[in-house]
Amino acid sequence: MPVTDQQEEEQDDRSQTGDEAVQIDERRAKMERQRAEGIDPYPHVSLWGERTRIADLLAAHDPARLEQGEHPELRATIAGRLISRRGHGKTAFLDVRDLSGQIQVVVRRDLLGEERFERILGLDVGDIVEVDGYVYVTQRGQLALAVSEVTLLTKALRPPPDKHHGLADTGTRYRYRELDLIANEETRELFQQRHAIVFEIRKWLNERNFIEVETPALQSLAGGAGSRPFVTHHNALDRDLYLRISVELFLNRCIVGGMENVYDMGKVFRNEGISPKHSPEFTIIEFMCAYADYNDVATVTEEMFRDVAQAAIGRTVIRRNNEQIDLAAPWRRVTMRELIQERFGRDMMESTRDELAEILDEPVDPAASWADVIADIYSSKIESTINQPTHVFDFPLEPFPITKRHAEFPELGEHFDAVIGGIELVSGDTELNDPVDEWQRFVQQRQRRAVDDGDVPHPNDEEYTRALEYGYSPTAGGGMGVDRLVMILTERDTLREVIPFPIVRDLS
Repeated sequence: MPVTDQQEEEQDDRSQTGDEAVQIDERRAKMERQRAEGIDPYPHVSLWGERTRIADLLAAHDPARLEQGEHPELRATIAGRLISRRGHGKTAFLDVRDLSGQIQVVVRRDLLGEERFERILGLDVGDIVEVDGYVYVTQRGQLALAVSEVTLLTKALRPPPDKHHGLADTGTRYRYRELDLIANEETRELFQQRHAIVFEIRKWLNERNFIEVETPALQSLAGGAGSRPFVTHHNALDRDLYLRISVELFLNRCIVGGMENVYDMGKVFRNEGISPKHSPEFTIIEFMCAYADYNDVATVTEEMFRDVAQAAIGRTVIRRNNEQIDLAAPWRRVTMRELIQERFGRDMMESTRDELAEILDEPVDPAASWADVIADIYSSKIESTINQPTHVFDFPLEPFPITKRHAEFPELGEHFDAVIGGIELVSGDTELNDPVDEWQRFVQQRQRRAVDDGDVPHPNDEEYTRALEYGYSPTAGGGMGVDRLVMILTERDTLREVIPFPIVRDLS
């Protein structure tokens, strides 16, 4: 049985072992002794521009081309975390790691003298150190660094996780991500991959003349999507504001102003549930393409995913649900109508609400509309079964108040979802640019709510409609969950793996 997010949190190891408590006490005592001896365990230091990354040091010197032993002419300064220590007597060996890699450090009593040798041996695993030395080739032909001096930069007062067993408990990993990063190389690599993916998305758009626009996170009305917002209060203005659930409306207003192709990447906030593919705080990128329609946005999505995958992870082939997926292959394009016809033998355009409701396993809400039933069929019966990259087109119009009406079927909107591995990654539309139709849609949207808000739009909706009256060029746009894309490309099963610091429950 799969472990739920709540169960993962309940697995959180909250107890401090007796051995760990003893080690903490010993480390604190050692720190106080160092201070008494005039050694600052947290000295003022700057190695900016002076230290060598360990990976660069290893790449610069091929041990196969060097003689065994010391090479005093090849000097280097590194800095990083002490991750292991072994040996005593005349020679000790330390392993030091920075983000780029790790290297063995050789400490010899006869070269350093008794006092400096013992001081270095007194360092604890987890301490942050500077190592000055020169290249040394071991008897096994490995590149190492012979120590001239080791300087303590930061005293670690808590022992790191067990280096042999790593940190496997998911609750602890998500709550204390710093421990996960210390213990698990895979996690460090994951967040470097995340950085590369985000970088390549921006690069891809920028190279195609998109302009990044920062839209407000605090809004008078959280618009552009149908999710429940977080509410906060601004004291100076004495008014409630909402954390954004989307950035689309502001980007559209930029298009009205003549900006043409624009995008915004940042956090959005939706006060809803948590699941392996849902988080209340997540990163989104919304992009608008002037003089385009939703077919063009689907093409942009397809090309972006292919190119970003190749640049960021070095391949376009991934695995999902035990199946190989090639992002470079042409994606399937299918309409909602065709999918329902294929799966259930029903033509949704020729079927009533009640006829479509027979497809569902449970009785539908009496207030549910024809569009609501189709949305339920898609979300509960179809989306999760789409593993290969697919664009699903032509959703019922009702839930999409700023989407252009379908040219042939007025009940439908020019909306599509891009789906991989049963997960919606991009939601795209041809944008509605008719201000009269838009005003009427906003009114209808509010009248469908449980509490009738009257026969006029919200002031912010009306402000958006007013902007359209200045002339909004034909435009299409897409919104992509960046965390979901990272999850797909890195072949992870939950958003909590790829969000550096996910929301978790309080410890009881």
